[in-house]
Amino acid sequence: MDNQNVLPDLIEQLQVESLGNDVFNGISTDIFGTGRIFGGQVLGQSLMAASLTVSPGRAVHSLHSYFLRPGDTSKPIRFEVERTRDGGSFSARRVIASQLDQPIFIMSSSFQGEEPGFQHQTPAPVVAPPDSLKNEKQLIADFEHKLPKRLASLVGRDFAIEMRPVEPAQMLKPGNYDPKAHIWFRAADKLPDNPLLHRAMLAYTSDFYLLFTSLLPHNQTPFSKSMQMATIDHAIWFHRPFRMDEWLLYSLESPSASNARGFCRAHVYSSQGDLIASTTQEGLIRKIQE
Repeated sequence: MDNQNVLPDLIEQLQVESLGNDVFNGISTDIFGTGRIFGGQVLGQSLMAASLTVSPGRAVHSLHSYFLRPGDTSKPIRFEVERTRDGGSFSARRVIASQLDQPIFIMSSSFQGEEPGFQHQTPAPVVAPPDSLKNEKQLIADFEHKLPKRLASLVGRDFAIEMRPVEPAQMLKPGNYDPKAHIWFRAADKLPDNPLLHRAMLAYTSDFYLLFTSLLPHNQTPFSKSMQMATIDHAIWFHRPFRMDEWLLYSLESPSASNARGFCRAHVYSSQGDLIASTTQEGLIRKIQE
C-alpha cells in the first residue's frame, strides 16, 4: 500500500503519553488544514487515556461526550482521568481534555468484562460490496475540477482510514437527498493485535461523515463558506469484537434537523453482517451569509 506513513502516524497519535497520576498528554495533526483539532482525534485519545486506567479484563462498552471548545492543533492536549467507580462487573471513568487550562472536551465511559447473555441485532442493510467501489482518494481525483478548493486540496493525499462511499454522488454534489448514507471503511494497512487500539481507531473514524448526513436533504455541503458546522455531543456503544483493518460498513441516517442542529445516528457492521457498534451525534448546522 502507499499509505506507509499516515497510518503509523495515527497509531502513534492515539498512544497518549502517561504523565503519572492518571494524567496523559496527547499530540495533534491538522488533517483539514484549519488549525482545529479533528473531533475524532480527541475522542479516540480520550478513550485510550480512560482505558489505560481500567483493568485489562474490562473493555469499553459505551461512551458519551461533549465538545466544549475548538482545539488548537499547535498545542498539546492534557487528559485528566477520574476513576469514578470500579464495581463488581463495571468500571466508570470520566475524562477532561484541556488546553491552556481550559476544557475543550469531556467524556464519560463505562467498561465491562465478557459475559454470556441474550443475543439479537438489527440486520445489516444490503449495499454494494467495497471491492466494487472507489475510495475517497480516487473520487477526489476524478472530480477535482468540480470540487470546492479545500476539498480539491486533498488530491493525491493518502489517508490512514480508507473509505469507500456507497453513494458517492451525494458526497460530492449537493442536492436534495434522503438523509441516509452508507460508507465502507477500514484502516489502510494491517494493525497490531491490540483490541484497545482498534476501539480507539473506531472512535476516531466515527466522527467522519456523521453530521454531514444531516445536510443531505438541504442542498448543502460542509465545505461551503455559508455553512457553520461543529459537533456538540457524540456517543458510541460497542456491541461485539471487531478489527479495524477489516472492512466495516457505516450505515448513517439523520432523523431530524431543527433549531440549527442536526441529529444523526449510525450502525457499524462487519462485512459478515454483525452489528459491532452504534453511534449518535448532534451538531451545529448553521446557515450563515456567504
